[in-house]
Amino acid sequence: MQIKEITENKKQYLDLLLIGDEQESMIDKYLPDGTMFVLFDEEPRAVCVVIQKYPTVLEIKNLSVYPEYQNRGYGSFMLNHIFKTYRDSMNTFLVGTGENEKTISFYIKNGFVYSHKIENFFTENYDHPIFENGIQLKDMIYLKLSFHQF
Repeated sequence: MQIKEITENKKQYLDLLLIGDEQESMIDKYLPDGTMFVLFDEEPRAVCVVIQKYPTVLEIKNLSVYPEYQNRGYGSFMLNHIFKTYRDSMNTFLVGTGENEKTISFYIKNGFVYSHKIENFFTENYDHPIFENGIQLKDMIYLKLSFHQF
């Protein structure tokens, strides 16, 4: 496996980005200024886009793995790469996600804890209802990981 930082033509991975954020206009808000990483295992398998939220806080805006490659460790491998890359410059990592038990469990398994929620984020910011596992997403759940937790 190899992880590469992508600095040009980031939209060539739009199909992968849309797995984590299904509205292109929302991706367009963070992709230009975000730092993008792609995990290759011969072919692309996962993508992660991060932004610097505050001087020592990094936010994961998109972490996606192709469905046929999920539950094989690619997402955790990508997170560990992000942690190692930013360990010396960031104290805290944030990630916002929908109220999806599988996704929240993944982040908790990787060291994140509940931070806060933004009510009605999905209903107010997306041009169509977003569903995961048959449930309409309404609130954005934020999780955080601080390096003093390691």
